[in-house]
Amino acid sequence: MPTRAAGRPGRRSVSRNALVASLGVYLLVLTWAVLWKFEVPYIGAGGLRVIKLVPFGADNDATASFPLEILANLVLFLPLGWHLGLLAPQRWSKPRALWVAAGASAAVSLLLETAQFVLAVGVSDVTDVLVNTAGGLAGLGILGLARRALGGRAAPVLGRSCVAGTALALVLAVAVLVSPLHLRQRDVSCAVPGDPASCVVTSAPAVQTPIRR
Repeated sequence: MPTRAAGRPGRRSVSRNALVASLGVYLLVLTWAVLWKFEVPYIGAGGLRVIKLVPFGADNDATASFPLEILANLVLFLPLGWHLGLLAPQRWSKPRALWVAAGASAAVSLLLETAQFVLAVGVSDVTDVLVNTAGGLAGLGILGLARRALGGRAAPVLGRSCVAGTALALVLAVAVLVSPLHLRQRDVSCAVPGDPASCVVTSAPAVQTPIRR
């Protein structure tokens, strides 16, 4: 009588290639969310190139950071720490994993803030770099707690949850992209060149929304 192979299929861990692909898709969705806020990608006006160097507070060119925006940035970077934790070699010590997660989160955030400045699609804010880095570290911390709670089931459960969550995010992103509200590029115009306060986003004829700072 044939015997069942050791280990049940349902317990198998997600492959490393699948996790790498999931990380790549997540970074694409993250880039779209941060740069274009789920709008059709565009290049903004030169007047939108603003750098805010005061963490959380206001300066001459931008208002103080909104609590909801801070929370959103934190949540957006949780999956980055989750992915990095799953991909980290088991031989790594906890301090090394923390440093790598912090460095990677800060680097990704800095690249996105730089892209915002180059493309003139938003304020390049040092607050975002700090909060996004904290989000990556928080994601790694949540992963550690989940591993402790799940024990031997951690690898397959967490790996599949990571890939499934990324797939769901991609589906939702595509759904937003093809929705009627996002079929046209938003036009940005500035009444006074170089003055972000005078810039508006026109989403429909005769309807203008001031750009919030």
